[in-house]
Amino acid sequence: MKPIAATLPAAIAAAFLLSVPAFAQNAPDAAKAKEAFATCVACHGEDGNSNPATTLWPTLAQQHPEYLLSQYMAFKNGTRTDETMQPFAAMLEEKDARKVFAWVAAQKAKTPEAKVDAKSAELGEKIFRGGIQDRRIPSCAACHSPDGGGIPVQYPRIAGQHSDYTAKQLTAFRDGTRTTNQTMADVAAKMNDREIKAVSDYIASLR
Repeated sequence: MKPIAATLPAAIAAAFLLSVPAFAQNAPDAAKAKEAFATCVACHGEDGNSNPATTLWPTLAQQHPEYLLSQYMAFKNGTRTDETMQPFAAMLEEKDARKVFAWVAAQKAKTPEAKVDAKSAELGEKIFRGGIQDRRIPSCAACHSPDGGGIPVQYPRIAGQHSDYTAKQLTAFRDGTRTTNQTMADVAAKMNDREIKAVSDYIASLR
């Protein structure tokens, strides 16, 4: 995915990130943001923790707000497509979206015990931490950090994300139906279905 640093000045992105704790303590603004998030709860949960029964929709709680903004902009301008998300992106003004993302980023991510195949997750851990050297597939940890927490501004938090959702996105990058990040497309292009599932299962198990 295209980092927000590529679309916003670094100083603005940094200021937005630093404003999250302060925003979370501003009750009136937080209340309005929570109210605006009401249109998102059917898929993403009341506090940004999506229902485990709807595993194709990602958990947004504790995600980096600038990353959420970059994806919102991609849906809004059509560079990332999804028949469900694009109408919602069109409904929300950017200034309001920033407040919503600051609020949901301040919510605690819940990571219920993931139902994943142990052997698959074991292979996924090897790929996540060490990549696949003979095919020049880099480790996921290099960009998303060893604990899956990501790196603000550039790389999203992925720890505990639904395996089905992660697998869907990796497959979309591989198949060229998601084109918002060339690095991810290049990595996923070298992975087969088994490896994608394994990495996705391991990511879902991260706490």
